Amino acid sequence: MTTESTVPLFEGAIHNPANARHFMAIKPVERRVRIYAGDLLLADTTDAVRVIEIGKTAYDPVLYVPAADVSASLEPLDRSTHCPIKGDASYFALKGEEIAWSYENPIDFAEGLAGRRAFWAFKVRTEEGS
Repeated sequence: MTTESTVPLFEGAIHNPANARHFMAIKPVERRVRIYAGDLLLADTTDAVRVIEIGKTAYDPVLYVPAADVSASLEPLDRSTHCPIKGDASYFALKGEEIAWSYENPIDFAEGLAGRRAFWAFKVRTEEGS
């Protein structure tokens, strides 16, 4: 007996053309987001988006904030990676430690991430709400 597994198509989800089991959704965050490294305010925005992604596993949701709302001075790193549904990521450091990444020129269907930064959740403290 052969069992065929299917992947539901979620409305608004972005699917990897080469792997239907790899997909993500970009959802607006309806409240203020502040991101801190210790006591240092890195970003303060009312225009964040949350990315929910399923790939090899269910990844933790990630907040992306507009680069214009990042107040900390982040240094670009000589590092990049590629995601088949987001594009090429660039990485940033704060005081020499990698802390953030972005997709400056994402793949067309992930254009909602252009001009935004995401921070490693285990290196920052995030506050949502007023």
